[in-house]
Amino acid sequence: MNKPLPIVLCFSGNDPTGGAGLQADIEAVASMGARVAPVITALTVQDTQNVKYFSATDAKMVAEQARAILEDMPVAAFKIGMVGDLANIDVIHNILHDYRDLPVIVDPIISAGGGMALATEEMALAYSDLLFPLTNLVTPNSNEVRLLAPEADSLDSCAQELMDDGCEYVLLTGTHESTETVINSLYGHHQKIHSTSWERLAYSYHGSGCTLTSAIAALIALGHPIPDAVNIAQEYAWQTLVHGYQSGMGQHHPDRLFWTKNWVETWLECWKESRAKNWKKLTPENLQANQSRTRKDN
Repeated sequence: MNKPLPIVLCFSGNDPTGGAGLQADIEAVASMGARVAPVITALTVQDTQNVKYFSATDAKMVAEQARAILEDMPVAAFKIGMVGDLANIDVIHNILHDYRDLPVIVDPIISAGGGMALATEEMALAYSDLLFPLTNLVTPNSNEVRLLAPEADSLDSCAQELMDDGCEYVLLTGTHESTETVINSLYGHHQKIHSTSWERLAYSYHGSGCTLTSAIAALIALGHPIPDAVNIAQEYAWQTLVHGYQSGMGQHHPDRLFWTKNWVETWLECWKESRAKNWKKLTPENLQANQSRTRKDN
């Protein structure tokens, strides 16, 4: 029997463009060698430019989706993306509290790439009160962290405030800053651990944060320590952007399956070579010999 893949239970919204949300979770987690158990927290109407509107999943349905999986399958980590509404934060809090031994990775999605608000001020407070005390790693961008820690006077202070709320680690991403390069900083144990600098690419991308956080969650589910998981996932996420493409008239999409192209090309070459060898064997003499053996066997 084959060994099962580690499971990441993802609370996320559905994005019909496939750029973010559960589609991003599934592709990024699979790319790291794990698999997703998806729990839908919201349905969205959006294109590559912005979210038009969304509808949060009923909180009872969110709870029942998650508990059905948790009572049947060996979940290795939680990843929390778009939560939908305040009631969903409450039920997610209760679930996390019941499974305190599982690592929790939170991508606090406050607004869409096009600017539409996906969380209220009350929800931002609920992140701090209900989710962050149970969180191992939170991955806000600079805009999100300022909303989550409004009294802080610097990005470093924002990260410290999230750790004061209970987060074990904070990965603060700098895509939205005006720096020449994108600087991501990892904080833990109430100090900055390190910063990494990435080339600032020409386009904006829809789903880059989901991709990064989901890859980290998968690596943690596979047993990597959080700092190592963060470093590996950043390299993967950056490569998805380098290989990204424009699907519609708005933001580009990360290519989370870029790594499969060489594999598929190699597999097809092997398949063609194997097929060619088999065709070479189909000479009249070989066909006649095969038919003779078949008649004898019958």
